Formats: sequence, C-alpha cells, structure tokens
Amino acid sequence: MEQNTDIIKKVRKIEIKARGLSQQLFSGEYHSAFKGRGMAFSEVREYQYGDDVRSIDWNVTARLNHPYVKIFEEERELTVMLLVDVSGSNRFGTHHQFKEELVAEVAATLAFSAIQNNDKVGVIMFSDRIEKFIPPKKGSSHILRIIRELITYKPQSNGTDISEGLRYFTNVIKKRCTAFLLSDFYDDNYNDALKIASGKHDIVAIRIADEKEVHLPDLGLAKFYDPETDETIWIDTADASIRKDFAARYAAHVTKVDETLHHYGIDQTILYTGEDYVKELKKLFERRGRK
Repeated sequence: MEQNTDIIKKVRKIEIKARGLSQQLFSGEYHSAFKGRGMAFSEVREYQYGDDVRSIDWNVTARLNHPYVKIFEEERELTVMLLVDVSGSNRFGTHHQFKEELVAEVAATLAFSAIQNNDKVGVIMFSDRIEKFIPPKKGSSHILRIIRELITYKPQSNGTDISEGLRYFTNVIKKRCTAFLLSDFYDDNYNDALKIASGKHDIVAIRIADEKEVHLPDLGLAKFYDPETDETIWIDTADASIRKDFAARYAAHVTKVDETLHHYGIDQTILYTGEDYVKELKKLFERRGRK
C-alpha cells in the first residue's frame, strides 16, 4: 500500500510539472515544429491562442475581419510516438537524477504537448527486445498510464538494440507520424533500421547523457558497475592517461552518433541529467519551426 502511494505521488509530481511546462512553453513552438509538415490543405478555422501566425490565411482574415488560420488534413490528428530506451545504461546518474528519470520527465512533457494539440500519443519501450507497446491514443487518462509505465516498468533485459525498437515501430505504425527517439545511443548497429524508419516517419533524436560520462572524475581507485553486462571492474581514476582515454572514447561515440543522425537528416538535441532540459527542448522546437 505504501509503495503504491509512493508511485501515485511520483506520477502526480511528473504530471503537474510536465503539464505546466507543455502549456507555458511549447504550445506555439510545438505547433510550428510538428504540424502540417507537407500535409494537404483542408479548411480554415478561427485563430486560437498558440497557433502559428505563419498559418494565418490573410485573404479570409481580411474578408471576415477576424484572424483565421489554414488547417491541413493531418493537423486534426497527428500521431506522436515515443521510442524509449529502457536498457541498463539508463540506470545511471550523478546529479540527483538517473537518466531514466530524466527520460520519464521529458517523455511526459512531450506527451502533454501532443495531447493539448489534439494529437494521439503512443509509446514503444525497448532494450535489446521490445519491452512494451502502448498504442497511440488521446486523453488525460492515457497520459497518466504512460507516465505510470515510465516510472514503474522493470525491463526484462539490460542490453540495447535500437534497431529492434525502430523495426518494431516501422512495422506497427503505418501512417506517417512524428517519433521522438529517447536514448543514450550506446549501440553501434542501427543504421539500416534508422534509414528505413526515417524514410517513412519524421524522427527526432533526444540524446540522454550525464556529465560524468563525458569526463571521468579523479576519485582514486574506484569500483564501476555496468548494468548492461552485469560486470564490476576496478579503475584507477587517478591515472591521467585513463581519464584521457575515457574522454576520447566518449568523444568518438558522440561524433559517430552525430554523423549518423546528420546523414539521415534527423534533428537532435542532447539533454543532461540535473540540468534544465526545457531550454534545450525549446531550442529544438524553434529550430524545426524555422525550417
């Protein structure tokens, strides 16, 4: 009973934060970044707060003496998919927050942004297998289910296979949609699946990271645990050459991911645990809105 109460509190806390952020910050940016991209014109309706001013139909506005905006066929019901990496490497964090906790907050914020723009939201959780699929739907109760699953779900596997998540996504979602891929991208073999998925859907990469993954701190002799392989090793972090090699490996990882995403024309942002992710998400939305 106590555990269930704790879960309800966590869900409520994320709900309040995510709902507030999506309402205050992302309504206009979300609309311009993800709505009506290449869709066919359908009709006009009266301007509503948060609508992109660039969608105003000036001829109708002048004739009726009131602002009207153009509506595109799929604006009425865009589908947003959250592809969430739940592998073992996400159970890491050094700023009072694990990467998986940051993922839950960001996913909830994106879900609320979609819902308030009258879109469906679905979730695919993956490790090196498909862990859970929540079909896209609308409504507050659906969002609360998503948040609860993000907080409480215990993966069956610790490994990472991004291509598995992408292949499943491509197979189950036939109609073109916007998909946010939330992962730390610790995987080397997802190019083919990403090529196919990005050819059918609008994919946005949200890379989750922690500062200590970038720079190994000098802690002396320290024990490190890899949740994906379940292995524990001792590392002499006082050794400058080890710290330098660690930084170089991470830099190579970042470069490879950057090149892959750029090659397939995928927008991305990097979010760090313990830092303000709102600012970076807002920048991402604004960049897409200018395209």
